[in-house]
Amino acid sequence: MQAIQVTRFGEPDVLALTELPDPAPGPGQVAIDVTHAAVGLIDVYIRQGLYKDREGLPQPPYVPGLEVAGTVRALGEGVTGFALGEKVVSLSSGDGQGGYASVFIADQASVVSTEGHSIDPALAVAAIPNALMAHVALTRAGRLSEGESVLVHGALGALSAAFPGIARQLGAARVVGTVRAERMAAAAATKLPYDTIVDSARLPDALDDEKFDVIVDPVGGLVRTRSLDLLAPSGRLLLVGNASGDWNHGIDGNRIWYGNFTVTGFNSGGYLPTHPETFAPAARAALKAVADGLAAVEIETLALADAATAHQQLEDHSANGRIVLTP
Repeated sequence: MQAIQVTRFGEPDVLALTELPDPAPGPGQVAIDVTHAAVGLIDVYIRQGLYKDREGLPQPPYVPGLEVAGTVRALGEGVTGFALGEKVVSLSSGDGQGGYASVFIADQASVVSTEGHSIDPALAVAAIPNALMAHVALTRAGRLSEGESVLVHGALGALSAAFPGIARQLGAARVVGTVRAERMAAAAATKLPYDTIVDSARLPDALDDEKFDVIVDPVGGLVRTRSLDLLAPSGRLLLVGNASGDWNHGIDGNRIWYGNFTVTGFNSGGYLPTHPETFAPAARAALKAVADGLAAVEIETLALADAATAHQQLEDHSANGRIVLTP
């Protein structure tokens, strides 16, 4: 099979197209002929070596990619509920045998069938896994209730873009987003179900003293610090990433105490394996949200051989929506 390997930690040019043996599924596994593989910011961070000392994360040489769409190629022993040729989406365990390849091996429990939903596979891989994660994050970590309000930072980012649709599905009364100033034109054109999107540099003034029950923050840094000013009493600040790259920011614990706030982290790679019961209902919700048009993200498609270009676009913030690779 064709695959992209990270030969060493470093710049995007460490991503190399190579030929590897076709893998076969073991017990409980599904082999997928990959049609589309999503490129995520976490792929960039791992390639850069930011997590090189974290236990369980891949070491070179490895194949990156955490989300794939394709068709079932083969079934391992004991696998039921899937048929050869069935259209599916899957999440990787992050073990270094990832989705930037023409064949991908997935654990049965992480495979979602998209048959019968008329969802384009590029949209499926771009939106369904993140919508699944957003559902778990909002229902479990964020404890969103019907009628509450939600603020999503980095509103057009890969993961953030999944939150407004899922929040609507869960009965949120109001969903607002924030973006950098240079993304305001794209925000004005988005089909994502936000009530409004504002310039994050103008917080809190841009929101006219509005407060939110749940704030979703994949950005970190100053945006995270300012979020405490935007929480309603007993509000929840949900930390889902650190796209700012500011690893030294802090939050005032006394303000959390005095405001009855909750600050909670959600890392899907650590949460889903230890809470497998959340996967199936979240997958159903994600499929419905995408099929209902609640996750209409912009998608740019590149060839698998252009993985380094995709990574460079994410690093310099020139990507317009999600980037998807096609083997």
